[in-house]
Amino acid sequence: MTKDNFSDAALVLIGHGSTLNAESSAPIYQQADELRRRGLFAQVVEGFWKLEPSLCGVLRGVFAPRVFVVPLFISEGYFTEEVVPRELGLRAMDQKEFARVQPRGRQTLHYCGPVGTHDSMTTVLLARAREVAEKHPFPRPAKPAETTLFVAGHGTGGNENSRKAIERQVERIRALNLYAAVHPAFLEEDPRIADCYTLASTKNIIMVPFFISDGLHSYEQIPVMLGEAEGVVQERYRSGQPTWRNPTEKRGKRIWYSAGIGTDPRLADVILERVRDAARPSPETDAQASEVEKLD
Repeated sequence: MTKDNFSDAALVLIGHGSTLNAESSAPIYQQADELRRRGLFAQVVEGFWKLEPSLCGVLRGVFAPRVFVVPLFISEGYFTEEVVPRELGLRAMDQKEFARVQPRGRQTLHYCGPVGTHDSMTTVLLARAREVAEKHPFPRPAKPAETTLFVAGHGTGGNENSRKAIERQVERIRALNLYAAVHPAFLEEDPRIADCYTLASTKNIIMVPFFISDGLHSYEQIPVMLGEAEGVVQERYRSGQPTWRNPTEKRGKRIWYSAGIGTDPRLADVILERVRDAARPSPETDAQASEVEKLD
C-alpha cells in the first residue's frame, strides 16, 4: 500500500454545530486537532452550519490545490446532500444531483460521503462497546457471547437513510458473531430505546449511541428512556456527573451505556478512509478531468 501523500491538500471537516450546546462542536475540533497533529495535510479546517466559521465562508482561507470536504454526520440526508453542498457552492437550489468532484479555479474540490456510512465505522462502534465493558467490569467483565449489543440512533420518518445507516452497522456487527445478539434501537422509531429490555434474551446489555455529538440525546434522553428518573439525570448533568452509571441494573438486566462515537480517537481514521476513497481515480472523475483539460 502506498503511503498517504496529502501534502498538497486541505481537509475541511463539516459539523452541524449549535448555539445552544457548546459540546456539539467538540468532536469536530477534536478530530481536526488529531489530524493536524499527524501532519498529513497542508491545512485542516473546521466549518459549521450553525457556528463560525460558516459553511458559506469556510473555503475562503483554503488555498491548497486539492480540497477534501468530509461531513461529520451519521447518514446521508438533507444536510449532507442539500444544505452542505449548496452552502459550499457545489450545487444550485434547483439541482437534483451534483458532481462530487468539481474544479474551482486552480483547485479541485472533492466532496466525500459522511463518516457514519463508511464501513470502517464498524471498528469504532465495536471499540466503544468493548471499552465501556472493560472500564466498568462490575461485578465481572461482560463477555460478548453473554451480551446483547444495541446500536442506538435518532431515527426519523423524514429521512429513511438515518435508520439505514444504523441498520447497516447492526448487520455488519451481527455477521461477525461476536455478541449473543445485535439490534438497532431508536429515539423516534421502533424498536425504541426502552424495548432493549424485552428484545435482549441475555442479562447483559451494552448500548452504544451512534451520534457524533454527546448532547441532549445521549446525556439526557436515552438515560431516561432506559429507566433512570428524569430528576436524577438532570441533577447528575448539572453537577457534572455521568448521567448513567455503568453498569446499572434495571428490569432484571445489567446495562452498560457508552459515550457517543464522535470523540473516539479512531474516528480520525474513518475520516482518512473517506479522503482516500475520494482521492482514488474513478472513470467518472477521469472523464471530468478530461473535459476540464479540453476547456483549458
